[in-house]
Order: sequence, then structure tokens, then C-alpha cells
Amino acid sequence: MADDGDGKLRTEGSGGLGDGGVGVAPAGAAAAAVAGGEMLLNVGLLALVLLAVYRLYLRWGRRSGPGGAAQQSQAAALPRMKRRDFSLEQLREFDGARNPRILLAVNGKVFDVTKGSKFYGPEGPYGIFAGRDASRGLATFCLDKDALRDEYDDLSDLNAVQMESVREWEMQFKEKYDYVGRLLKPGEEPSEYTDEEDTKDHTKQE
Repeated sequence: MADDGDGKLRTEGSGGLGDGGVGVAPAGAAAAAVAGGEMLLNVGLLALVLLAVYRLYLRWGRRSGPGGAAQQSQAAALPRMKRRDFSLEQLREFDGARNPRILLAVNGKVFDVTKGSKFYGPEGPYGIFAGRDASRGLATFCLDKDALRDEYDDLSDLNAVQMESVREWEMQFKEKYDYVGRLLKPGEEPSEYTDEEDTKDHTKQE
């Protein structure tokens, strides 16, 4: 150490980076580092926002497209379906591709979701459930083929929370779509519905 003449001590060899000392990073460099970090954070937030917007487009954007308008028009032209029960094989015919009408099952009940073709049609975000039992997929928030069963699914392995979710979905479908009939268990015979029962049920839904 040495006296620099004004009573302050300094370390030999200290100084800026230019004279071989260790030195301290200038304030400008620190500010640039902070600004760079903030920029990265802003870019990350922007990416998340764009992802959210894209997902919303996938769910809602198609409703105004020409394909969505055509599907809606076709759905409106279909007559209301009479009450009947379905086996899994019969239900699969109504997938919006082989048949313009779209049905799906939730908790053993079959609903006509044709008017929601923008969601459940072949191009919709939930199109995988068209013509199928959607209970497991809705209960587990799974939108891929792992949630589908080729055999009758009694849902016995679902926990209490998942079963409550299935019942909530069932109530939502009852409020929004036409209830058509039951999804039959293996060996179960379909019920015979009278025109009076069919009309009474449709009146309740309206």
C-alpha cells in the first residue's frame, strides 16, 4: 500500500482494466446486463402470450371460417334426432365424417353435439371425441387416443375427483346439447321410446 498524497491509501497496481488491475465493471456494463435480462424476460412473456392466443384461435377461430360456417349450416339443416340407445359400434358412425351428425357419450349418456361442430367436428379441438365415449378424456383432461377405449369403459378406475368431473361435464352437456339416449353396456338391450316420451324430453330441454 502507499499514500497517494491526500491521506488516502491505495493498493499498488490497482486501477482500471487498462493498467493491469482487476478494476470494477463500469456502471454502463451493469446497466446493459440488467437491460438484457429484462429483454429476455419480455421475450419469454411475449412467447407465452402468443401461445395462448394461438390456442384460443384453435378453439374459437374456426367458427368464423368458411369451413366452420358450412358445418354450422349443415348442422342446422339436420332434423332433431329421435330418442334411441346406442352400442359403442353404433355410436362410432356419428363422428361428423362418415355421418354429418355428431354424437358423443358422457357418463353413459349420448348427446347430439352437431350444433357444436366447430368444437367436435373433424377439424375441431375436441374432434377426437366425436362418435366416442368422451368420459375418460374429459375426466383426465386428456385429448389424445390414450383417453379412448375400444371396449365399454365402466370408469371404475377413476378416483372420486375425476368422477365428479365426469358428472359436471354431463350436466354441462345436458344444458347445452340434446340428450339422445343411453350408451349401452355389453349385452344390454336398448329401450323402446315412445313419441310422447321423446317430445316431452325435448320440450324440457327447450
